[in-house]
Amino acid sequence: MLIYAGIDEAGYGPTLGPLCVGCTVFSIADHDPAAGAPNLWKLLSSAVCRKRTDKRKRIAVDDSKNLKGANSSTATHPLKHLERGVLAFSACDELAESDDALFRALGVAANNRDWYASATALPLGQHADELRVAASRLHRTMKQAGVQCELIRCEAIDATEFNAEIAQTNNKAAVNMAAALRMVDMVWRRWPREHPRIIIDRHGGRTHYREELQFAWPDAHLQILAEDERMCRYRLARNASQLTVTFMPEAERSHLPVALASMTAKYTRELFMLRMNRFFAQHLPELKPTAGYFTDAQRYLHDIAPVIKQLNIPREHLVRCV
Repeated sequence: MLIYAGIDEAGYGPTLGPLCVGCTVFSIADHDPAAGAPNLWKLLSSAVCRKRTDKRKRIAVDDSKNLKGANSSTATHPLKHLERGVLAFSACDELAESDDALFRALGVAANNRDWYASATALPLGQHADELRVAASRLHRTMKQAGVQCELIRCEAIDATEFNAEIAQTNNKAAVNMAAALRMVDMVWRRWPREHPRIIIDRHGGRTHYREELQFAWPDAHLQILAEDERMCRYRLARNASQLTVTFMPEAERSHLPVALASMTAKYTRELFMLRMNRFFAQHLPELKPTAGYFTDAQRYLHDIAPVIKQLNIPREHLVRCV
């Protein structure tokens, strides 16, 4: 059996809203790990595809940037395809009927800020019955292929925590890396005897991560398997348990678990932004919503300045420092 996991983030650059790091874990029965990672798009092709438009109405799984629709769209909800994938894969006996229920399923810690207090009914972009049909077909296809979605998790790091970590490290990339390594540790602890293979989407041109891995697991023996522009791959061993971690650019193109992690992180972040926009719109009905990225966030912060002052909201609780 192969334990095959992917990790990716959403919201690394914005000024408002959380940085979200997603992780998905699949098991594939009767697969020799030495043969490399399987093509889950091919194994699950009866129920899964990459494109948003599909005559067979399969579930699209791809980089979240390719599946998130334009906010100005009136024909299709911009979150339809992200939602379809995340809710279908995360469904066990029943679909999540609210973002509160989904956050519990994903292990997203509750945020006690007022602007995140209101729950959102799900699904947003399709009828629940239509989604149940797609989810049922997906789980039937996975069972026939010997594939199981073992775990979907997401961590949301909001402004308060984000700013506190920046104050300690003075390095935004370190915040993202620390969250990814927490996900790696979770997977390794849960499957210590199965030698998990974990793929992490790499940003920038870094070609070594051994220092971060050795710092995270000082008691583990670390072996460098590859360090170049194409990929960085490491094997860690401790107490008769092994783990292989691969960092590679655009990993979501070739590894379905990474693509689904990207979708999970993005969908989670979008649900938090819906809550934030809803809260401030209650005080300013004409307020135009924001996605939280720098330029528009400045406009948004200018517009909500009276509310921030009236409610005595500390800036560091709402706005990221970098």
